[in-house]
Amino acid sequence: MSTPSARLPIIYVRGYAGGTPGIEKAVTDPFYGFNEGSTHIRVGREDAPQYYQFESPLLRLHLDEGYHILVEGGQQAYLEAHQGIPQDSIWIHRFYDRASGTWGGKPETFDLEAAAADLLRLIETLQQKTGAPRVHLVAHSMGGLICRCLLQKVIPEQRPARRATDYVSKLFTYGTPHGGITFAVGFGIPEALRDTFNFNGADVFGPERMYSYLTPTALQVADGPPKGWRAVDMPDDDGTGPAAAAAGGFPLDRVFCLIGTNSTDYDVAHGLSSAAVGPRSDGLVQIDNAQVTGANRAFVYRSHSGRYGLVNSEEGYQNLRRFLFGDLRADADLVGLQLPGDEPDVTWQAEVRLKVRGLPVLMHERAAPHWCPIQLSDPTPANRIARAVTVGEGAVPLATTFLSTALPRPDRTDLLRFALDLKVTSLREKNGLFGFGDHLEQTADFSDTLIIDVDTGGPGPAAWAHWNSEVSGAVKDFEPTGDPLPDEDPAADSWVARIPLPKTTEPLLGPRARIRLTVSPWS
Repeated sequence: MSTPSARLPIIYVRGYAGGTPGIEKAVTDPFYGFNEGSTHIRVGREDAPQYYQFESPLLRLHLDEGYHILVEGGQQAYLEAHQGIPQDSIWIHRFYDRASGTWGGKPETFDLEAAAADLLRLIETLQQKTGAPRVHLVAHSMGGLICRCLLQKVIPEQRPARRATDYVSKLFTYGTPHGGITFAVGFGIPEALRDTFNFNGADVFGPERMYSYLTPTALQVADGPPKGWRAVDMPDDDGTGPAAAAAGGFPLDRVFCLIGTNSTDYDVAHGLSSAAVGPRSDGLVQIDNAQVTGANRAFVYRSHSGRYGLVNSEEGYQNLRRFLFGDLRADADLVGLQLPGDEPDVTWQAEVRLKVRGLPVLMHERAAPHWCPIQLSDPTPANRIARAVTVGEGAVPLATTFLSTALPRPDRTDLLRFALDLKVTSLREKNGLFGFGDHLEQTADFSDTLIIDVDTGGPGPAAWAHWNSEVSGAVKDFEPTGDPLPDEDPAADSWVARIPLPKTTEPLLGPRARIRLTVSPWS
């Protein structure tokens, strides 16, 4: 069976603080916000509100994974005074300290490339002090751009004989504007003013500045980004040649983007930010800009920051924990799709929700009310190819999740259970107007839940899959029987099976539509 991932040092890189007041507030926190928790209200018995308390990712990594928090008066002083530091330790990249006047002296102007270069020095110090071969980077918002500058520009330029993978094992980003920050109002004028006058250093979210710090100087062309350049496209690196390393490549399957879809609860500037960016966002970063093309991703109903933010959420933590420390990866794709062709004005959409047994939150949710359904009729590249490996077969990726055999589970200890809700809906649209003549609001043409049990007791993974509509009684009481689904490619390292959809879907999705489930080792 697969082996749990190594406990490497974790470096947290915070997001944009704005002008001087925001910077001064950031530097007064010893953990730059990674220690902030939250409380949620749930409805309990007799409709009474119940608080659900999330302690913070910093504290949960300490409690759940045994990570050390080593400060003792100052992080840098601790590193200088100690040898043999544990690899399973958490560190904060305090890049804003230089721009603060709190400690006296003249504060420096924040520079993103300088912050990335300082991050490289911190990584090298941790490698030397802990003996760890690499580190994990965890970043919020602009912090993810600092990490990408490190991977794509600083390492190729300052350490040309090395690869980014010599320093970094995995990159996890919360709400990072990988494609910059754009607005739904103003016809591009707000972006032009921001990039021209650089209010509080905010030009780092514009295309010209992003091109300069995401591209090695030797590869840059004059007069800004060339036609077709997109900040969301990150060079891949399969480790086979020097070209990818020189271009700032990093394995895309080692990147995870957590995407927020709740713009309503982002109350910065009294809600003006959310109104300007638009509803298809987390309140600051539009959904399409919050992901790296080809990377792992999950959509969660959380805002950019605040009481209902991404970092201080159970959803964010559970995705982070399993991505960093899990030992199995599960991919679900819709393949063999054949939509009805006799109604050209009909648009088909899918909604998906992924949940893991024992967790109180959804791990992934793409829903129309959250402005992120999967478009089936004419899938965009972002909808069709969501991972580093081209899925093929005209496949539509539905969800990717990471699992851990080391985490506790009820009853049968050799089974990991997760479930995928799938809902397919048709909408009639002509000349930009919806037709509601025969419409039943929030009524799906198909809706069911696929219950998946992964057997981890053998030499390799195997799985059972059952539609909830075929299960008698409560799901919690259901146990799979008989042989698991046959592996379609037993010679490969991963396990693959195609699961037929219920017969009722044939007039909608075609007779060959299947859920292709792939379970593979992850480390």
